[in-house]
Amino acid sequence: MKVKLPQTKNARIEMLPLMDIIFLLLVVFIYSMLSMSVHHGMPIELPVSSVAKPDNELLLSVTVKEDNQVFIDEEPVSVEDLVAYLKAKTKDQKEPGVLLFAHKDISYQNLFAVLDQIKMAGLSKISLQAKIENN
Repeated sequence: MKVKLPQTKNARIEMLPLMDIIFLLLVVFIYSMLSMSVHHGMPIELPVSSVAKPDNELLLSVTVKEDNQVFIDEEPVSVEDLVAYLKAKTKDQKEPGVLLFAHKDISYQNLFAVLDQIKMAGLSKISLQAKIENN
């Protein structure tokens, strides 16, 4: 008596699930890189500009909050100590720069007090940050 054995199928690698996983990983990497490339200051209400462009090559972020508190990379610093702190942070940099985040309601005089301190620290690349206006 002859016994019929079931035919064995050749093993296959399904490509559609692999492509789904590859695209999912690609999306995760893109979103994680985008979130890492933007400099973040303290959470404040920035002024609005229709032509503002972020400058991602600058080194430090200086934030002036509504109550005139000054922060460098989320560390509180007094305006009087700003020059020494900036010089210490940028002493090894060739062309250091500053991203300046200032609340939209601070006075012009307080903004210029911080700008003067940044200039006295020897930093000439200063980028004033603004929120891009949505049309």
